[in-house]
Amino acid sequence: MPSLTVENYVKAIYQIAATQGHQPVSTGQLAGALGVAPGTVTSMLKTLDAARLAAHTPYEGVALSDTGRALALRVIRRHRLIEQFLVQTLEMTWDEVHEEAEHMEHAVSDRLVDRIDAYLGRPDVDPHGDPIPRGDSDRIAEVADTGRPLSAAAAGERFRVTRVLDQSPPFLRYLADSGLVLDAIGRVERGVDDAGVVRVRIGGGSVALPHAAAASLIVTPLP
Repeated sequence: MPSLTVENYVKAIYQIAATQGHQPVSTGQLAGALGVAPGTVTSMLKTLDAARLAAHTPYEGVALSDTGRALALRVIRRHRLIEQFLVQTLEMTWDEVHEEAEHMEHAVSDRLVDRIDAYLGRPDVDPHGDPIPRGDSDRIAEVADTGRPLSAAAAGERFRVTRVLDQSPPFLRYLADSGLVLDAIGRVERGVDDAGVVRVRIGGGSVALPHAAAASLIVTPLP
């Protein structure tokens, strides 16, 4: 069985690579994501290379092998299904579940995760709108082509919130207080202005979002 550290590394490599067209991930990017020294990353990459989970090329970066990618998706599947279970069954809030899932994803078996998946009705996404890898697939489902950052929406456009990229607890609590939760429907009152602010109408109220916050919300345009 892969160690907790190995699982954390392959998951981090996959998630970073997914944001940049699955290009190789640098040592600095991994160090920042995992909160460790670059030297520690370099040492661990040698271990992943020896286990044929990843290929590390000095000065270019690291890329997962097919085996490493499959392992990363197994871990991501566990994490996201655990988050959904905690919200749907135990009624925890979406800002509480990430840390719990971080610990539990290494302790549960794939068999138990499959049972959780069936119990929940095989959900497509987790509480933050992230797609859940299927148990019979070697890839994660892509975000629908109709989804785009709220920061790219124009004044007057109606939208549905479908995914949140920034999942830090304070930001999630801010969104919940503002009514910008998954499946919430709103309308852009004003697109990005000179101050970098987007103003939206949601649930009868008006919310002003900095550009970075609006860019972290993925929405689907509505008629």
